[in-house]
Amino acid sequence: MTDQFSKKSEAWSARFSEPVSDLVKRYTASVFFDKRLAHVDIQGSLAHADMLAAQGIIGAQDLADIQRGMTQILSEIDTGNFEWLLDLEDVHLNIEKRLTELVGDAGKRLHTGRSRNDQVATDIRLYLRGAIDDILGLLKSLRIALVDLAEQHAATILPGFTHMQVAQPVTFGHHMLAYTEMFGRDAERMADCRKRVNRLPLGSAALAGTTFPIDRERVAKTLGFDDVCHNSLDAVSDRDFAIEFCAAAALVMTHISRLSEELVIWMSPRVGFIDIADRFCTGSSIMPQKKNPDVPELARGKTGRVNGHLMSLLTLMKGQPLAYNKDNQEDKEPLFDTVDTLVDTLRIFADMAGGITVRPEAMRAAALQGYATATDLADYLVKKGLPFRDAHEAVAHAVRSCEQKGCDLADLSLDELRAFSPLIGADIHAVLTLEGSVAARNHIGGTAPDQVRAAIARLRKQLG
Repeated sequence: MTDQFSKKSEAWSARFSEPVSDLVKRYTASVFFDKRLAHVDIQGSLAHADMLAAQGIIGAQDLADIQRGMTQILSEIDTGNFEWLLDLEDVHLNIEKRLTELVGDAGKRLHTGRSRNDQVATDIRLYLRGAIDDILGLLKSLRIALVDLAEQHAATILPGFTHMQVAQPVTFGHHMLAYTEMFGRDAERMADCRKRVNRLPLGSAALAGTTFPIDRERVAKTLGFDDVCHNSLDAVSDRDFAIEFCAAAALVMTHISRLSEELVIWMSPRVGFIDIADRFCTGSSIMPQKKNPDVPELARGKTGRVNGHLMSLLTLMKGQPLAYNKDNQEDKEPLFDTVDTLVDTLRIFADMAGGITVRPEAMRAAALQGYATATDLADYLVKKGLPFRDAHEAVAHAVRSCEQKGCDLADLSLDELRAFSPLIGADIHAVLTLEGSVAARNHIGGTAPDQVRAAIARLRKQLG
């Protein structure tokens, strides 16, 4: 009997009276981007074959042949000797075709009780589960790098801003811990997303399940899934887990972008709060003096790329009826690129955080320019018994006077300060110092150096 599979390449060739055109082959093929699923595809196939043998659906020799053939295929892929064929459309058919060449009928029996629909859904979940585990490790590394930087500068004064105007003094360590908190929430979201990724679609077949006596729980246990998908229609067509991941990734990149924006501003010579190590910067083709913060700038730009992938997947799924549709082939490139972008960005940012040089003098000088301790003066008056709104008004008059004189609140004499409120005493100048301002905010979540150090200790314990 003629081997139709090996002769015509397509698994469904007997149904059609004419071959697919070369243009359609190129248009519909996914092999040159989904071949990255090869390892998880083989992993899933081996678990499926093990189950088929345990259930008596295939024989022990078939299982042994499949295992032997898959071992050789893995070796060929890892050494770059595997031939990927466009005619075979995707990673699944390429591997199945090669397996059949190696082990004959056992390779043809492997697909018993499954479809490419549940096969690809399983592969993507296995791939994404591994990617999330990598990303969780990278988020941890970035958070540790930020904690290290925060610890070095737990008491370094930095002007805190609202509306890009000097607001109140904070410490640079406190500022870095704000990003540590953001990336901590990102890790929580990724870990939570993983729970929904880690459910097994295999066994749903094309859309309705299979007539064979399969054991889905065995396959789930073999592959390390927490549960099986409980509706076959949903299992093969669902891409919620990929969308959820891309949403979580977009939030990570949004936090990266916010940090990048600050690094770019802070590195500007007009600000000069920090310097970034040379290995993360480039020069200019025409201006020899330039040192450009290319890494944070590019990360800021790549955030739009990841956001776009999220919108792409949402749009991809919004009009699809149950169950699987060819549209879903378009899920992989946005997902893969999101993973690649996020992994590379987190890896480089964890390294770059250790290459940041802080300029405390520039930070302090900037904090002295915007009447950053005005709220401290108002709080002082409230503690002396003045209603807050009256204290606010008195300090506003004092700031206006300082603007006219070209000085800071701390430069005013006691008599000059008392002109705005007789409640002001000789202890006021300790309140108006930058160090006094940050030290006074000595509560959980506050910027006091003692609180920053306590937060660092808590985070180090959490991060291990």
